[in-house]
Amino acid sequence: MDLLLLSEYVLMAALAIFALATIRITTRKTIAMSLVGLSGLAISVATLLILIKNIYGIGFCTDIATALIVLGPVGTIAFSKVLKSDKIDTD
Repeated sequence: MDLLLLSEYVLMAALAIFALATIRITTRKTIAMSLVGLSGLAISVATLLILIKNIYGIGFCTDIATALIVLGPVGTIAFSKVLKSDKIDTD
């Protein structure tokens, strides 16, 4: 077994543990912690998809990872704008 391949598998295991930790962060009571957890989860899934592309040669993983990285912050900004406008309307 190649050392690079072994290190990619170790990184995949570490990313799986990180994804579980971010899911735990997402279930916190505050909205800010939920957004932080979802951002971390998007980063770990995108990195995992890039590793899958490198190991198995699946081409569309790069496209999905790029979409996750681009749309993750866009969704966070849009959600914070909605919460901000909702907070202003109730005052």
